[in-house]
Amino acid sequence: MSTSAPRTATVTDRLVEANRAYAARFTDPGMGARPVLRVADVACMDARLDLHAALGLELGDCHTIRNAGGVVTDDTIRSLTISQRALGTRSVALIHHTGCGLQTLTEDFRHELELEVGQRPARAVEAFRDVDQDVRQSMQRVRTSPFLPHTDDVRGSVLLTRECTQGRISSIV
Repeated sequence: MSTSAPRTATVTDRLVEANRAYAARFTDPGMGARPVLRVADVACMDARLDLHAALGLELGDCHTIRNAGGVVTDDTIRSLTISQRALGTRSVALIHHTGCGLQTLTEDFRHELELEVGQRPARAVEAFRDVDQDVRQSMQRVRTSPFLPHTDDVRGSVLLTRECTQGRISSIV
């Protein structure tokens, strides 16, 4: 006779259950993988950012590439290359935000990881202090990538996430 206690549901269990409900009511909108607006957004992974709502986007409008800080890394360039060359995007919108967690880190984070796990991470943390400057750096990385054929419409912005300006964009250009 087994006396094991019932398993407590995890967050991922909750997500799977939510997906079951979503799938039950899902109707195929008939759209392809090519974004309607032919734009790829690169943004921070911060859970507080609702990019579709902030930018007035609908399902199917854009490709969204998210990572810590929204910085343009080699992997971001890989995704943008596929987005442009295989799926027809022509514009890139880079969206950083105030109050970003990467502003609280330094490259020492990488060293601390090495000490903890015994292996040096292969990639830089890409921490930054000045969000405006980091957007400019990301824009430069996109504009100078030899893999991206469409670099004439690259826009950088900072989403202001302080209480009084929640969701408003400050354009870097």
